[in-house]
Amino acid sequence: MKLAFFGLGAIGKPMSERLINNGFELNLYQRNKLNKDYKRKYFFDPIEAITDCDGLLICVTDDDAVESVLFGDNGVADSLKPNSFVIDFSTISPTKSIAIHKELGKKNILYVDCPVSGGTEGANKGSLSLFIGASKKECLSFEDIFKVLGKSINYFNGVGKGQQVKALNQILVAGTYAAVAEAIELGKLLELPMENVVSALKVGAANSWPLENRSKAMLIDKHPLGFKLELHHKDLSIAIDLANSINIDLPIASKVKEIEQRLIQSGMGELDVSVLHRYISGSKKEG
Repeated sequence: MKLAFFGLGAIGKPMSERLINNGFELNLYQRNKLNKDYKRKYFFDPIEAITDCDGLLICVTDDDAVESVLFGDNGVADSLKPNSFVIDFSTISPTKSIAIHKELGKKNILYVDCPVSGGTEGANKGSLSLFIGASKKECLSFEDIFKVLGKSINYFNGVGKGQQVKALNQILVAGTYAAVAEAIELGKLLELPMENVVSALKVGAANSWPLENRSKAMLIDKHPLGFKLELHHKDLSIAIDLANSINIDLPIASKVKEIEQRLIQSGMGELDVSVLHRYISGSKKEG
């Protein structure tokens, strides 16, 4: 099976590396020519990158980016082989996924929305959670791709359903990150021995992925990239739009989105989501 991978960012690059290291033949599309890793098969023309490929894998930032990859000025939709497939690991709106599925279906190309969760750690280790907007039967011919990338492979039978589940995921991420940030800052101000406190909290009902993986970053105020704040902010917009479409409010997610917007305006959008604690502490330090 020959594949092309578009979107070599913080999540997409380690995903592509895992596939290559597990025997998949990958054409890697990169917009600039700065890469010096000649061991990999890089292409700088998107059409050349997908020529003769059985599948296209996409991991880009948002609706517009996916639209550009497929249908933009240099879009590859018309150059994909009939009966090939597109797996979209991007987090985009369910509505956009449905529209793309319909458009590519006219060309006998299967489009599958498959947003992921687990950050850079999960991408490197192959332990991502995959939310697949299709049935297992539809994906049988390429399910080995999922097995290399994910520890939790979940099929939700229907295009756009993967994106809907990812929206729920991001609501939960918002609440837990914000709660960990508040708890960490309060504990510091109370002059508690926070390393011991965190160790104690991890074995109780308060444990969570952010507490396990990002409490240290909050304690030392250093935020190596796992998942960009600005991307989570975008994802919350998708979730809130979904809620608005069925006339319900998401007060907690909306408040976190508001906090994230303030941090983004202060120049922190490129940092990890754990930078949320700076809103609680009032810190405006960079880096």
